[in-house]
Amino acid sequence: MILSQTMLVLIGLLLAAWAVAAVWVMVSARVRMKKAESAMRSGRRLARMVEESPTIPLLVRADGRIEAAPKLAKWLGLDQVPQYLTELGQADGGDGGIPQLQLGELIAAVRRTQKTGAPFRMVVTPAGSRRSLSLRGHLADPQVSPGGAALVWVFDFSESEGELVRLREEASGARADFVALVGLIEAAPMPMWFRDRQGRLRLVNRAYVTAVQGESAEAVVAAGTELVEVIDGLSAAQIALQAAERHTPIERMVAATIGGQRRTHRISDLPLGEEGVAGYAVDVEDMEELARSFRAFRDAQRSMLDQLSAGVAQFDAGRQLVFANQPFLRIFGLKPAILLDPQPFERLLDMARDGGRVPEVRDFPAWRRERAGWFRHSAAQEEAWTLADGTHLRVVAQPMPDGGLMLIAEDQTEQLRLSASRDTLLRTRAATFDSLFESIGVFSPDGKMQLWNRRFAQDWGLDADFLDTHPKVDVLLERIGARLKRPVQSKQVGDVIRAATLDRVQTSGRVVLADGRTLEFAGVPLPDGNGLLTVLDITDSQKAEAALRERNAALTEADAVKTRFLANMSYEFRTPLTSIGGFAELLEAGIGGDLTPQGHEYVAAILTSVQRLGEQIETVLDLSQSEAGLLPLAEEEIELMPFVTKVVEERVHAIRDGGLTLDLRGDRGAGRVKGDRRRLARAIGHLVDNAIAATPRGGRILVDLTPTKQGPRVVISDNGAGMDTATLARAMQGLKPSADGAGFERRQGLGLPLARQLIEAHGGTLELLSEPGQGTAAIVNLP
Repeated sequence: MILSQTMLVLIGLLLAAWAVAAVWVMVSARVRMKKAESAMRSGRRLARMVEESPTIPLLVRADGRIEAAPKLAKWLGLDQVPQYLTELGQADGGDGGIPQLQLGELIAAVRRTQKTGAPFRMVVTPAGSRRSLSLRGHLADPQVSPGGAALVWVFDFSESEGELVRLREEASGARADFVALVGLIEAAPMPMWFRDRQGRLRLVNRAYVTAVQGESAEAVVAAGTELVEVIDGLSAAQIALQAAERHTPIERMVAATIGGQRRTHRISDLPLGEEGVAGYAVDVEDMEELARSFRAFRDAQRSMLDQLSAGVAQFDAGRQLVFANQPFLRIFGLKPAILLDPQPFERLLDMARDGGRVPEVRDFPAWRRERAGWFRHSAAQEEAWTLADGTHLRVVAQPMPDGGLMLIAEDQTEQLRLSASRDTLLRTRAATFDSLFESIGVFSPDGKMQLWNRRFAQDWGLDADFLDTHPKVDVLLERIGARLKRPVQSKQVGDVIRAATLDRVQTSGRVVLADGRTLEFAGVPLPDGNGLLTVLDITDSQKAEAALRERNAALTEADAVKTRFLANMSYEFRTPLTSIGGFAELLEAGIGGDLTPQGHEYVAAILTSVQRLGEQIETVLDLSQSEAGLLPLAEEEIELMPFVTKVVEERVHAIRDGGLTLDLRGDRGAGRVKGDRRRLARAIGHLVDNAIAATPRGGRILVDLTPTKQGPRVVISDNGAGMDTATLARAMQGLKPSADGAGFERRQGLGLPLARQLIEAHGGTLELLSEPGQGTAAIVNLP
């Protein structure tokens, strides 16, 4: 019983101890739970702060696994934070992740930090993003991660980087602008300088150094060499101080000696606040010279305008008259004194209206306001004014760039009269063309037909409507070719037109139409550059020409038959004549018996007749052979003086019987010729015989042989009755007046024609000179 109570006590004590222990455990657990909850809240708060902070920690363990906040994946453009560092790289062809090159540098830096503990810094830019991330890595604390892990802090400094880039760009631009400005000032062709507040030179450019002939900019600044000398007791520095005190730029025109030349410059001093005063000098000598040249040009222009026939007046932007030449004053009836007191444009129109030099209009004030509106136009205005006295004026209003106006007035009265006269002449020309028997067409150099007459359309068989279109040559030739017997001949017409218009050469041609008509055409270049095509219908003349050719052929054949007949008959006459002469000589010699005195007379008469008939036959034979071109000539040396003397001596009896006087002149220096002695003697003998026959009793015959540069000359003259020009021409042809006086017949003697042909056959010439009552002279020129 006692044991069981003790056991119960022990069990109670044990249960009490378990209850106390349970309470303590529960209290302890509650405390720990509160601490855990507080730690968890603190952890979440710290995690939130890390997530919200601009810096994200990246823990890289020794095996390459990483731990980082999900925010890092967003910065890198990834869906989630990968397990290993190598998985932070950019996927193939995709956006997000660290580029492979930068990722390789990061892995190498992390491994170096894990091995050596050396920190590193680098910047990466995720692919496809403008975000800039700064990575700062060092060895992680063992409490954070034991085992040699690397802790990398990732900073997003995109805004700071952009600001830095912008500042760097601005600084670089400012530096470049400053360098460019300094270079521009240094390279400026005009002298430039800078002064401090005390007016001392601090900076000059190269042009300034060259202008003052200094050694360098530093030497010029140190010496204080001024570009402009003292003017009116004020130096350049004093003028610059005045500009600084007034805070106003000062410009002045001064003369400075630069490069040994005295030139005009515009000096400008520009205050630059508290820094000092800048200055520059602009060479305006060329501008001044240009201004002087402009004034000289304006004076020359106005002098030239005074020489024009057109009236010219200039108005300024205020509509005041500034210049008017003499023709303008004359056209509008203005006095020269108006140039001394310039008048407004409207007042000038009023004065012209008072003189009747403007058109008569119903509402003159409105008309004047419209003309005053010319000043507001940007383009030239042109009008035709017809005055009350019949004068026609062409008025042109040309606006000027300065707002003024140039008014040009041209008197076209005479020009209009000439135009009317020209129209009349053109109508007269058209009427004249239509009245011609020739076809006429005028073509321009581009081949276009300009003018034609009615005959042109009729000859070529063209329609008037077609010609009214002024066709080109090619189109016209197509129509003409269709009407030709040989269409290809249309090209010949085109060649003639082109030669007249383009080559400026006169050519001609002839075509036959399909209807049998023959047209002859010619192209003539005209002075105005066009070409004239004249066409003439020569069908009738062609027919007449063909008939004449046939008749001429018949006459030629008849003449040839006649020549052959005469040659043959002369030969046949010569043979029996020789026989007759031979028998007569036998009878004269007494072969047939003694003759009575009367018989001897008969035989002498027979021999004389035979000799004369033989000469006539020889003459006819030579003439016929010469006309036929078959005259044979011997080639021998002939000394002229003895030769001519012998020919004259053979006719002494005829000269003595005629009671004539012979005068033979010449010497052996007359020279020699080559020819046929017998035929040349016959030619000169015929001329002497004609002189003997034409000279009355008691007359005188002159035979003169003289040498010339061209060859020997034989002159045979007489003082007979002479001949007029017509009779002399007929004599050379062997003609004489008929018995009834109504015509002409062939002379019985053929001496002159034969003499001319024989002399020409020897290469010489025969010329007859004769005057009625003065005699006749035959001049023979031998080669």
